[in-house]
Amino acid sequence: MSPELISILVLAVVFVIATTRSVNMGALAFAAAFGVGELVADLDADGIFAGFPGDLFVVLVGVTYLFAIARANGTTDWLVHAAIRLVRGRVVLIPWVMFFLTGALTAIGAVSPAAVAIVAPIALSFASRYGISPLLMGAMVVHGAQGGGFSPISIYGTIVNGIVERENLPGNELALFLTSLIANLVIAAVVFVLFGGLKLRPGPAAGSRTAGPAPVGAAAPRTDEQRTHSPADPTPGHPKATDADTSTGTGTTLADTDTDTDADTAPTLTPARTATLASLAALVIAVLALDLDAGLTAVTLAALLSALWPDDSRKAVTQIAWSTVLLICGVLTYVGVLDEMGTITWAGEGVGDIGIPLLAAVLLCYIGAVISAFASSVGIMGALIPLAVPFLAQGEIGAVGMVAALAVSATVVDVSPFSTNGALVLAAAPDVDRERFFRQLMIYGGIVVAVVPAVVWLVLVVPGFG
Repeated sequence: MSPELISILVLAVVFVIATTRSVNMGALAFAAAFGVGELVADLDADGIFAGFPGDLFVVLVGVTYLFAIARANGTTDWLVHAAIRLVRGRVVLIPWVMFFLTGALTAIGAVSPAAVAIVAPIALSFASRYGISPLLMGAMVVHGAQGGGFSPISIYGTIVNGIVERENLPGNELALFLTSLIANLVIAAVVFVLFGGLKLRPGPAAGSRTAGPAPVGAAAPRTDEQRTHSPADPTPGHPKATDADTSTGTGTTLADTDTDTDADTAPTLTPARTATLASLAALVIAVLALDLDAGLTAVTLAALLSALWPDDSRKAVTQIAWSTVLLICGVLTYVGVLDEMGTITWAGEGVGDIGIPLLAAVLLCYIGAVISAFASSVGIMGALIPLAVPFLAQGEIGAVGMVAALAVSATVVDVSPFSTNGALVLAAAPDVDRERFFRQLMIYGGIVVAVVPAVVWLVLVVPGFG
């Protein structure tokens, strides 16, 4: 049995054990990286750790640390109130606002993980407060980021168009951008409908509303008795109950509640909250305008806030998503071992040698989707597009459609909890069962991997064959 095949089988075993025994997959992956790296690939410790995602580690720690401080001092509550007033109580609009906001950030040049790191913690705070499925909100943020990710001035768009030009392939920058935007918009619409988006409408005030079924991933609503003792988990589309949420009669909408009932209890801007808002703005400027590292910037800002207001920040370190950090870093370290020993190149070249162009095309789309769910989307596109050159040069498959299919397949799967974007969503979600949310993201990511490459192949590649 070849070393490459052994490494793939070990990865499958890691998945099975983690799923059936509820063991942190990252810990298992570190052990697998050590075993396969030493015994099969003949790598030393330096070779094994070459795949450790140090930059992602800092991003996960820094962003969750900064937003843990924001939650502790009430800044996220202030943002929630401000945004709800902005959309006039229409909770149904919030997921779409997050979709287009993240898309706008990536379209104007933000790296996709940086945009998700900025928007996801705020979006998922909305989800927690208003009973929106965290899976719905997280998917809207990630698909929004990928929807804008291939504009002609974006990072992804610039890289892919550069590869196409370097390989002397025909290209169409606008077609690439619109294909990604439409694909992610359609997926977002489907997710919105399936996971309770249509139920997110302004309803009666807290004291008179009737609880309905919570969408997948949302906390179940509590009884009126429970609401009188503690902040309640909301019904879909409604805020959590507060001391000010008293019955004022039927027919009161969420907009009425936010502007009237909550007016006296809405969070005010304290010095700590003002400084935190300034820090969040500084993070956006540093990442988008100054091209600074999102993780290092977030850690620095969090450290400054902690030094100025230690009481608010004392527990924030414990709220960093350490289990998520272990999981993601472990799996990506093992993927790095696969890359070091040539497993990824071996799989790609095997497909490239197939003599049937349409079959090779769909297999390349699937390889891009599967590998990108665990690794760098840009790196995968950089490897797959050159692999497609030989049969694209034969003229039987349209280059523009094939490149667009590869680009969509390799990026739309970033909802996977093992990708940077999916990991940020998992880490940013407050008040959730992380193991359950991880499984939901993994299942959803698996469905996307299974379905989307075939669909884009049928729509973009098959019509241009012949």
